[in-house]
Amino acid sequence: MQHFEQLIRGKFYHIYNHGVGGQNLFRESENFEYFLIKYDQYISPIAETYAWVLMPNHFHLLVKIKDEADIANDDRKDSKTPLHLKPPHQHFSNLFNAYTKALNKRYNLRGALFERPFKRKLVDTAEYLKRVILYIHNNPVHHNFCSHPVEYPWNSYLTCVSIKPTKLKRNEVIGWFDSQANFKHMHNNKVEVETIEEWLEI
Repeated sequence: MQHFEQLIRGKFYHIYNHGVGGQNLFRESENFEYFLIKYDQYISPIAETYAWVLMPNHFHLLVKIKDEADIANDDRKDSKTPLHLKPPHQHFSNLFNAYTKALNKRYNLRGALFERPFKRKLVDTAEYLKRVILYIHNNPVHHNFCSHPVEYPWNSYLTCVSIKPTKLKRNEVIGWFDSQANFKHMHNNKVEVETIEEWLEI
């Protein structure tokens, strides 16, 4: 079995995974919406989110795992079991398990839904951050679901170009591209997803 490194607090990660055997993770709009609700429940307390996309049979996330002190401060505002006592990867596993149980119940299915362990890659340079964001937002274009990220509802591009309140770290993302105009310009250019995949070693 391939070994995957532990998630280190304070570090950025590109997290992604597929359905077992290529099966769909999301079958209808309600599934996408439910996953995002559970994501907010399980992941938002322990990680900041910078980009995401949900495709029918896979997903990609760009997150930064919160420092233990930040999580502990949030814990003190909550009466539940202290979140900082669990390793970060456990929160992701709990998310995937909870979603799997709900989907299996809804469609009368059995067994695993996500490949295990989930994939994670440390993002350690500014260039890597920008390329991952372009890759994530252009995933629906690459798979022929749309011609531009703005047309696909289940990704964070729309949030990045919006002014609506959000937990997404939108200002930081736009800052990496210097301005919203350049952010849009970079996304309007043709993105060679295969080339980025090779660069990211996916």
